[in-house]
Amino acid sequence: MPVIVFDFDGTIADTLDAIVTIANRLAPEFGFTPVSQREVESYRNLNAREVIRRSRIPLVKIPFLIRRVQAELNREIQHLNPIIGVMSVLTTLRQRGHRLGIVTSNSSVNVTTFLKKQGLESMFDFIHSGATLFGKSRIMKQLLAREGLTPGEIIYVGDETRDIDAAQAVKITMISVAWGFNTAETLARHHPDFLIHHPYELLELLDHNRPRFP
Repeated sequence: MPVIVFDFDGTIADTLDAIVTIANRLAPEFGFTPVSQREVESYRNLNAREVIRRSRIPLVKIPFLIRRVQAELNREIQHLNPIIGVMSVLTTLRQRGHRLGIVTSNSSVNVTTFLKKQGLESMFDFIHSGATLFGKSRIMKQLLAREGLTPGEIIYVGDETRDIDAAQAVKITMISVAWGFNTAETLARHHPDFLIHHPYELLELLDHNRPRFP
C-alpha cells in the first residue's frame, strides 16, 4: 500500500488569499509592487521562477521575505480552513491503512498549528519542511532516506508545477490537483502522472489503479 505524501499550501490548507494579503502588506518594505486579484489569477499560469520575475522581487530579499510571510502567517493560520473535501478524504485514506505525510516549503510550526486546530494532527506520520521556493527535489530525496522508502512506494499529491518537477526528478508518481495555485492547464503542460479536480477523485484514482498502486 503506497505512502501518500501531500503538499500543504493549496493542497490541504486554503492559504493563498492570506499569503497574498501578507505579501502585499510587506511589499513596500521589500521593494516590490503589491499585486491585484487579477494579477494573482495571471500568476496561476506561471511557475515559481516566472512569478518572481513578473513580481520583480529582488532575489536577494526572497529568503527574508519568505521567513516574514511565514511568521505573519503563523498569526492567522489557525483561522484558515482546509480545502473543502480534503478532511473526509484524509480520514478515508487512514481508515484504508495508508501512511500519510507532508512535504512543504511552509514552516513545520505553521503546519502543525493548522493540523492541531483542524483535528488532523494524528492523520500524518511525518512532516518534512524546508523545500525552497524554487524546488522540492532535495527534500524529497531526504524524505526517502529518512523514512526508509523507495520512489515506488510513494505517491505525491500537490498543486504546483514545482511539485511535478520534484516528483519527476526522484521518479515518484505525481498526482497534481487543480484546486490550488497553478491552473489545470499549467499543470498539464508539465505532464504529471495524473491530474484531478476534486479531493474525492484521489480515492477513485487509487481504486481504479490498484495494480499500479499495490
